[in-house]
Amino acid sequence: MTSPARRVTVVPQGPVLIEGPVEIVLEDGTVARSDRFTVAVCTCRRSRNLPWCDTSHRPRRRGPAAPSDDGSGP
Repeated sequence: MTSPARRVTVVPQGPVLIEGPVEIVLEDGTVARSDRFTVAVCTCRRSRNLPWCDTSHRPRRRGPAAPSDDGSGP
């Protein structure tokens, strides 16, 4: 009897999405498990929550700079 296939979606410049539940064996042999419906696995290695994605791959954007009030204006 074959197990049902898991769907894996590769997001360009983002995580790999896997339909759960999943178990991931890490480099040191420990197992990370998630029972969520879909999990995002980090591929950029920037996540503080490896192996799970925490969106650290997204570019950081700053808003427009506030005008300075240095007294040199009119």
